[in-house]
Amino acid sequence: MISLKGKFVLPISSEPIENGAVIIDGERIVAVGRSADLEKAYPGIETEDLGNAAILPGFVNCHSHLEITGMRGALDSVEHDFRSWLLKLSTLRSEMGDEQIEAAALAGAYEGAAAGVTCFGDIGRYGRAGFNALRTAGLRGILFQETDFSPDNRTADDDFLKLAEKFEELLADATDLVRVGLSPHSPYTVSSRLFELIAQFAIINRLPLTIHAAESSNEIELLEKGTGFFTEVYEKFDVEWQSPLCSTVEYLDRLGVLSARPLLAHCVRVADDDIKRIAANGAKIAHCPRSNAKFGHGWAPFEKFLDAGITVGLGSDSVASNNVCDILAEASLAAFAARNLPDSKRFITARDVLRSATLGGAESLGMEDKIGTLEAGKFADLAVISLDDPAQQPVTDVEAALVFSSNAKDVLKTLVAGNEIYSIV
Repeated sequence: MISLKGKFVLPISSEPIENGAVIIDGERIVAVGRSADLEKAYPGIETEDLGNAAILPGFVNCHSHLEITGMRGALDSVEHDFRSWLLKLSTLRSEMGDEQIEAAALAGAYEGAAAGVTCFGDIGRYGRAGFNALRTAGLRGILFQETDFSPDNRTADDDFLKLAEKFEELLADATDLVRVGLSPHSPYTVSSRLFELIAQFAIINRLPLTIHAAESSNEIELLEKGTGFFTEVYEKFDVEWQSPLCSTVEYLDRLGVLSARPLLAHCVRVADDDIKRIAANGAKIAHCPRSNAKFGHGWAPFEKFLDAGITVGLGSDSVASNNVCDILAEASLAAFAARNLPDSKRFITARDVLRSATLGGAESLGMEDKIGTLEAGKFADLAVISLDDPAQQPVTDVEAALVFSSNAKDVLKTLVAGNEIYSIV
């Protein structure tokens, strides 16, 4: 048993505690409170004083692609329309060997750990790179096995069998820390029948799903009008695909996919009716403001998501579309962007985005009973962040100091299930 004490403890489920401590016994949290009170309740306990630092739940990066970490910067010179980026990505990925992808994924996992991330919702298409990286780094997470390019209903049954085979292989090696889910990539790469098959399979087996949804103008043009870049791709590969002539969210609802309560990544281009559908079905959203901004896709209506009661976590997306894995940076931009939307009704606060970075992410992955807050009985997944930088001074509001004056480089220590997976102290 050990006590970690610091200038501030942020349980997330309750108010920040000044001069607080977290008592850990093995994998789990035993108690959280003022250090003076816990010293009396647990006399003689081993104590690690972390000084002028904040202790909070580890960050949950609920949308990432560790397997393409090796492409960081390689696409930055590409003309930044989504079409050019996707084509270049596909070419680069096909040129990388398995060992390169494995090494890059592991580097990405360690980068996340050094940034205070304790849990990933990671999407993997080729091989086991992301899955192996999470296990090797000692991180918690879900590896979502992604579909191949499969937009044609004529091949849906075979496409599903191939996906199920990959999923079962990963499932055989799943652990308490690293689970497995499914990711039908997007409405423009997955056929309607394949979507239905995957959703039914997920509902019956209670599996987590994640889908790229309502991300770009190209996607919206295809779904609502049946025109644009993706139709050219379908023609090139002799794909039969019929536009539903509706929004992405309505399309997923029609197919019964929203009934599986998927985690929808991005949701930049959604109308109020789409938000109502997401909320009514209990689907969740992975908000990735930096990636969205880098592409020029626009700003997802984060404030409206929260006000509709939708669970929202934060994601970095891949470092090929973001460049860094820094959930504090995502939190900061999420707040700034929301405040600047023309129809904003209130100021999104530092507390709002810290919740999404921790408990919101845990809820989005179905892990809120295990992680996301500092409470007795939950797993000891923690991030410790230094408050010593001059740019953070004075710390008059610790939540604001973390969101608006801190970044990944301020992380001192990261623990998963009580195990120290990163430390510079």
